[in-house]
Amino acid sequence: MNERFSPIQLEPAYRKVAAALLERITARAISDGDRLPSETELADQFGVNRSTVREALRELQTKGLLRRQRGSKLMMVTRPERDFVAEGVSQALVLHDVTFLDVWEAMSMFEPLIAVAAAQHRTNSDLAALDAIEIGFVQSKEDTPRCVHQVAEFFGAIAEATHNPVLVLSQQPLVQLLEPSLGAMIDKAPQARSRIATAHRKVIEALRVKNADEARLWMSKHIRDFRRGYEVAGIDLNHKVSSRKRSALADRS
Repeated sequence: MNERFSPIQLEPAYRKVAAALLERITARAISDGDRLPSETELADQFGVNRSTVREALRELQTKGLLRRQRGSKLMMVTRPERDFVAEGVSQALVLHDVTFLDVWEAMSMFEPLIAVAAAQHRTNSDLAALDAIEIGFVQSKEDTPRCVHQVAEFFGAIAEATHNPVLVLSQQPLVQLLEPSLGAMIDKAPQARSRIATAHRKVIEALRVKNADEARLWMSKHIRDFRRGYEVAGIDLNHKVSSRKRSALADRS
C-alpha cells in the first residue's frame, strides 16, 4: 500500500475545555444567567492549567456565549446578541462572494412570507413600534443615514412581529448586507423616499387589520421597488456585497 495516512491532528486542550463547556450550555445544563465556577476551580475540575481554562473562556466569550459582569471575576452564561449572530453570518456571506442580486432575490422570497406571519401574530406593541419607525422615516427627510437606519429598523420590526426567533435571526444578516447600498440608491433614485414611505404605511395598515394577503402583496411590491431603485440609480446588482460598515459600491456610486 503506497498511499500514506494523514497525520492525526491533536486538538489543543483549551479547545477541549471550551467544547465541554459548550456542550453543557447547549444542553441547558448551564442556563442563561448562571455564573461559572472560578478559573482555578474549573482548572481543578478539568485537570488542566488555569491558563488553559482562561483561553477556553476567552474563546466562548468571543462567540457571545459568556460575559463578565462589571465588578465580578466570574464568567456568566449569556445568549449571543442577535446583531452578533447576524454579523457573523453576514461576514460568512461576504466571504462567499454573494452579490446584491443574491441578497435581493433572497429577500424577495423571505420578506413577503415574514409579512404574512407578522400579520397573523402581531401585537399592539408591535404596531406601536412600527408606527414610530414610520414617523422616524418621514421625519428623516434628507438625512440619508437616518433613512437607511429606519428602513433596516422597519424590516427588523416586521420580523419581530412574527414572534418567531428563527425568522428574526434568518432575516437580520440579509438586512445588514442590504444597508451599505441603500444610501446610494435613496440618494440617486428621485422617488425612492416617497415610495418607501408608501410601502411602509401600506404594510403597517395590513398588519393593523391582520390582512395577511395584503401584507404579502405590499411587501412584495416593496422589495420589487428596491430592484427598480437600484436600476434607476445605476447600481450594478451583480456587484459583490461588502461589510455593512463600509461599502465600496456606495463609495463609488
